Amino acid sequence: MRAMMVAMEDHRSSKFPELTLSLFQQLKKVFKTETGQPFIFSGSGTGAWEAALTNTLSPGDKVLAPRFGQFSHLWIDLAQRVGLDVMVQDEEWGTGASPERIEDALRADQRDRYRGHKRRCGDTTRDRCCHASGDALRRRRQLHCQHRFPHG
Repeated sequence: MRAMMVAMEDHRSSKFPELTLSLFQQLKKVFKTETGQPFIFSGSGTGAWEAALTNTLSPGDKVLAPRFGQFSHLWIDLAQRVGLDVMVQDEEWGTGASPERIEDALRADQRDRYRGHKRRCGDTTRDRCCHASGDALRRRRQLHCQHRFPHG
């Protein structure tokens, strides 16, 4: 019970690295390596976003990104800052992405330049969009990332 009363250590704290040192040997077991060096990525959610984008796409890759709320706006901003060529589909905020507009954009891309599609779905109304855009991407054999969060 007393352990539950101890405040969580902030991942930006100077004490955080010493808390993680003992994990490196254990991580070697998880990844079944004796010689490799595991790394622990300590960061905020935005840091994980950046890692996801930079480890799956390259600067200059063309991505399709509907913008319909603050959350999708921030993803687009980050994608542009890491050098992606982002084709933004602006929608009324709070409405969700339009599967028809996504499908139209993918069909219009005759040179098959899209490498990714940022989408976010959070409720059953938007699941229609998720399934439609996911099907379109799978047909084109493109990278497909799905984000499930309650905010646009």
